[in-house]
Amino acid sequence: MHIPDGFIDAPVAIAAGAVAIGAVALSLRGARRELTETSAPMAGLTAVFIFAAQMVNFPVAAGTSGHLIGAALAAILIGPYAGVLAMTVVLSVQALVFADGGLTALGLNVVNLAVLATVAAWWVFRGVFRLTRGRLVVAAAAAGFVSVLAAAGGFVVEFLLGGTVPLAGDTVAAAMFGVHAFIGIGEAAITALVVAAVAGVRPDLVYALRRLRSSDPAVSPAAAEKVTA
Repeated sequence: MHIPDGFIDAPVAIAAGAVAIGAVALSLRGARRELTETSAPMAGLTAVFIFAAQMVNFPVAAGTSGHLIGAALAAILIGPYAGVLAMTVVLSVQALVFADGGLTALGLNVVNLAVLATVAAWWVFRGVFRLTRGRLVVAAAAAGFVSVLAAAGGFVVEFLLGGTVPLAGDTVAAAMFGVHAFIGIGEAAITALVVAAVAGVRPDLVYALRRLRSSDPAVSPAAAEKVTA
């Protein structure tokens, strides 16, 4: 999923970089509302966990493997704005220190993996959480699955606009969504398990529970307590 240097042409990469900078600036403002003295350390811990978890690959198909993106996990645990920032830090360290994703493609990767994946995960989580009257695990799994497809969709659009490899757009789209649908299943399982584990011990540290209990009239406090089903 990490785009290397030269895979997308310069104009699209530059445009994505501008979008990424704008999204990070907006997230810096929004994160001030999401994070408190109590929850701020959780943002750092979440970023560290995602960074470490991305190093672990799981098999998807013959010759193909996948790993956790973590955008849904970040959105649920620390909020969408702080989640975008945490994912951006992870992606930046990976590109600068481990050459995982190209430096010229950092804006592209931030747009796909930090912005699109996190925002999609947050809105899907909210919608499913409301529809299921507070089923945290179901909502977290749905958010994890959709976050992967959102990131894959971002790449497909970028490739159609500025891909430098001579491949047909429909071939790239079929390959990306086909493989990442399976990766999304792993993302859904990991996201649901981690969120349930944290909520089972310290529900007060889960941003999504605090936010939806206080501001979403469709979810009662009693329903929001259903953190394991």
